[in-house]
Amino acid sequence: MQFYAERPIRRTAQLVSDLLALLLVVFAVWLATSVHDEVMKLRAPGDGLVSAGTGLRGTFDSAANSAGGIPLIGDALAKALHGGSDVGTKLTDAGRWQIEAVENLAWWMAAIIIALPVLALVVTWLPLRWHFTRRATAAARLRALGDEGMDLLALRALATQPLRRLASVSEVATGWRQRDRDVIEKLAGHELARHGLLA
Repeated sequence: MQFYAERPIRRTAQLVSDLLALLLVVFAVWLATSVHDEVMKLRAPGDGLVSAGTGLRGTFDSAANSAGGIPLIGDALAKALHGGSDVGTKLTDAGRWQIEAVENLAWWMAAIIIALPVLALVVTWLPLRWHFTRRATAAARLRALGDEGMDLLALRALATQPLRRLASVSEVATGWRQRDRDVIEKLAGHELARHGLLA
C-alpha cells in the first residue's frame, strides 16, 4: 500500500494534514474531557439533596421509632414523624434525578464534542487520503511491472489529457504508437507524478 507520496513536497503536505487531523482528534478528546468534568460539577446540588434527604429520613425514622414507645400518643406521633421521613425520601429522589440528568448532559456534550470533528474528518480528510492511497498503490504496481506497466501509465497519461491539450500532444501520441521509449517514459513519468510517485 502506498500511503504517502514519494515526491517530497506532496509527502510533506500529506504528513502535515495527517498530523493536523490527529491533533484535531486529540484536541477534541481533551476538550470533551474538560467539558465533561466541568458539567459534572453541576451535580453538587444533587449530591447535597441526596445527603440532606438521607439525613432527614434517618432523623425522622429515628424519632418515629423513639416516639412509638410513648404511651397513648406514641403511634400517632410516630405516624406523623414517618411523614417527615417521606419528605426525606422525596429529597433523595430529586437529588438522584438531578445527578442522573447532569451525568447524561455531561456524557452527551462530550460525545458531541468528539463526534463533530471526527465526522468532519471522515467526510473530508479520510476520503481524500483513501483516494490517494488507492490510486498511488495502483500506479506503483503498474510501475513495478516494467515496460508493460510503463506503457499503460503512458496510455493513461494520454487518455486523461484535457481536450484543449489534445491538439498539442498529437506528436506525443504518434511517439507512443511507435513505441518510442523516451515518449513513453515521459508520459509515464507525468502520470506517476500526478499520483505523487517518482518515475
